[in-house]
Amino acid sequence: MAANTAGARLEEQWRDILSVHARTMCEIDRVLHPHGLGASDFEVLDILASGMAAAADAGDLCRVQNIAEKVHLSQSALSRLIGRLEKDGLVERSVCAEDRRGVYVTLTAKGRDLHAEVLPLQREVLARMLQRG
Repeated sequence: MAANTAGARLEEQWRDILSVHARTMCEIDRVLHPHGLGASDFEVLDILASGMAAAADAGDLCRVQNIAEKVHLSQSALSRLIGRLEKDGLVERSVCAEDRRGVYVTLTAKGRDLHAEVLPLQREVLARMLQRG
């Protein structure tokens, strides 16, 4: 009986986490929509603007493979997302000179500016949504 109760508590905690995540992603989507971004778009821009990109050998360059490890999208969905960001002039793609199979993604000046503009909006949503659980 105790195992069933413990299992039920774990399941309830898990569902609470999923609920907070879903509500938070929807709210981020809502506040970023007027800026032409969704939550996943922002995540990619944020990863590129973060220290992860700065640590790359080439400044703001980041391998798509590294981005894929940080976002919860399939490889094909991530490729489509990066394609949209590139079409909008927010990122540029280039082939890795050392490994022609590798693709780098770079934030453009427009991408950096948009990220800086919407970062406070995203952080405010996180603070609000995560404080109330």
